[in-house]
Amino acid sequence: MNTTTTEATVLRDRVTADPPSPKAKPRQTLGRMLHYMTLERGLFWSMIVLLFISQGLKVALPVLIGRAIDIISGAAGGPATGSSRGTLQDLQVVVLVIVAVGLGIVLFSYFRDRVVAILAEKASYHLRTELFNHIQSLSLSFFDRQPIGELMSNVTNDIGVVNAFYTNGVSRILRATLIILMTVVVMFILNISLTVTVLVVIPLMLLLVGALGRVAGPAFARLQEQLGATNGYMEETISGGKTIIAYRQQQQVGDFLEKHSNTVRDTGARAQFTALLATPVMGVVNNIQTALVALVGSIMAIEGAFGFGTVVIFLTYAMQLQDPIQELGQIYNSFLAAMAGADRVFSILDEEPSVKDRPDAVQLQPIEGLVHFEHVDFSYLPGRRVLRDNSFEAFPGQMIGLVGPTGAGKSTIMNILTRYYDLDRGSISIDGQEISSLFQESLRRQVGVVLQEAFLFSATVMENLRYARENATDQECITAAKEANADDFIMQLPQGYNTLLTERGANLSQGQRQMITIARAMVANPRMLILDEATSNVDTRTEKLIQEGLHRLMEGRTSFVIAHRLSTVRKAAVILVIKEGEIIERGSHEELMARQGFYYDLYMSQFKGALAKGK
Repeated sequence: MNTTTTEATVLRDRVTADPPSPKAKPRQTLGRMLHYMTLERGLFWSMIVLLFISQGLKVALPVLIGRAIDIISGAAGGPATGSSRGTLQDLQVVVLVIVAVGLGIVLFSYFRDRVVAILAEKASYHLRTELFNHIQSLSLSFFDRQPIGELMSNVTNDIGVVNAFYTNGVSRILRATLIILMTVVVMFILNISLTVTVLVVIPLMLLLVGALGRVAGPAFARLQEQLGATNGYMEETISGGKTIIAYRQQQQVGDFLEKHSNTVRDTGARAQFTALLATPVMGVVNNIQTALVALVGSIMAIEGAFGFGTVVIFLTYAMQLQDPIQELGQIYNSFLAAMAGADRVFSILDEEPSVKDRPDAVQLQPIEGLVHFEHVDFSYLPGRRVLRDNSFEAFPGQMIGLVGPTGAGKSTIMNILTRYYDLDRGSISIDGQEISSLFQESLRRQVGVVLQEAFLFSATVMENLRYARENATDQECITAAKEANADDFIMQLPQGYNTLLTERGANLSQGQRQMITIARAMVANPRMLILDEATSNVDTRTEKLIQEGLHRLMEGRTSFVIAHRLSTVRKAAVILVIKEGEIIERGSHEELMARQGFYYDLYMSQFKGALAKGK
């Protein structure tokens, strides 16, 4: 089956599938989001104080304007109540206070917005850092079922929408909510009848917004899922660019991505349209509210219940309530998007490592390298065993070879030795200590690993070597490079050990990358080694250099060598032959060849051409 077709099918299922059920109620998700803004307590309480002051001044301003109108209308001989009488001096005082309040609103709003901006960035920093650190703590089983592209979407896209909500949404929601509450309280104090007139349409607004939210919420959740799947596919195809070009799949990949980008676009348009309906709907309701207040207030003022200043106050408050309510409608879509993104982020933060240190775990002291497997069973998925009843022993300093067909379970045996996964049954011990009783970090610190894929970071050669042990000196790193036969080509690089490597060391050959990873393992100075196809995919001359480096690295250490090229393990003390998750043969190369069993057949299939020529 075509690889691109298979990947396309997987992404199609992800993009078109129904969104998963939310793991938390909206109120819980919102509470967790706001929690990160309260971590900087000083800034948070500064924001609250500035919010109260700035919004309090805004609420006071209409009262002062109404008082000024009452004074003017009383002085002009218009209808006046006891509260509307005043002198020119009173009017001057009120005007001065209005000017002072206006300046105060500007000043406190400025400082409020500055604090909010700083607080939002710090909240995003805490969330992003916690997410990244938590991902680092998860077991490999999490990465087995979580595509890296989707994970990158969580770290970038989902955190981005949450950050936008912190920056623009939280402050606006708090401002709107606070001014609504303050305005309602002041209105009740001034006049209950007009307050009821103003508020009579509020339940209708909330009902309409709630109805729109029940439609838009799932739409935004679906949008975030589809964005994650599509971004994941983009990351994967960019990483596999050479393969796509080699198999001439550019057009198919582009067509597929365009098709599902259209799906994302349509979902986003529906979600945004539904959320944006809140603004015009509330605009209509607000106009009805203003007309009611003007009508009822004017009638009551003409009857002498209060002055025209009070009518102006309530008309101002009615319009003042419209602004925050409309603002809540305007940010409703970003709020829903942030909630959907936050749900995905929190679903990762709620993941627990499948491999955990026991409460009574102990540190692994420097080991000799005696390894004992006893009746080990293992499965990646429940009910589907990959390893079956495997037992063997490796003595200190021995080289153990692991051979067998692809998928037989060779790498899996090493994965459970380093405790990347826990066993289903049986036990593994090192120097008599069961690995399940050890701190994972102390175990892995004493096990060096050289993989088939030589992974290097975008850093200098020296920094890549020192990655194995941060306190290693430059001389220790150079010595290790010489032992790994890497020093000669490193010194020919433009800046030698200070040469900056591109992503994954793409500016080096496969063999050069592998020699640097061997040198890196030497810098770590482990007590035990795992070499997983470390000499595959290189030419014969480079393989010889790598083998020399590996022999120096393995000297005096218990080593496990996984190999398809059986010549690599001919000198192993014990060769374990694995088939379908079971060790079916064991012994030295000579012993296994003499038995003429499965190992013999593997060896002859690889070397019959050379043997036929007498080599």
